[in-house]
Amino acid sequence: VQLQACGGGLVQPGGSLRLSCAASGSILSINALDWYRQAPGKQRELVASYKSGGTTNYAISVRGRFTISADNDKNTVYLQMNSLKPEDTAVYYCNADLLYLRGSGYYRENNAWGQGTQVTVSS
Repeated sequence: VQLQACGGGLVQPGGSLRLSCAASGSILSINALDWYRQAPGKQRELVASYKSGGTTNYAISVRGRFTISADNDKNTVYLQMNSLKPEDTAVYYCNADLLYLRGSGYYRENNAWGQGTQVTVSS
């Protein structure tokens, strides 16, 4: 089971980026997926959460600007980030609770991490 996060980059304040977190490895379902971020010298913080069924939650600092969504056919969860601010600069990580198939059985991985993708908001 692997999570691949991508989509980061350099963007000007007010700009947009869309991050993707793709799960691979005979995935049956994504039960939940969280996006975290960690800025230099700061603790990792939870940014947005998705649960199967469509429930979403956001940190107050990103509410109204970020949107988390899922494409279950692609086993991918997205984080659309609009109206970006310099304080959004951080490495963004995804963390997932997954069901996957191995052999004749299915298993749960409830703490899978992606490798991180850098988001820099600067003029």
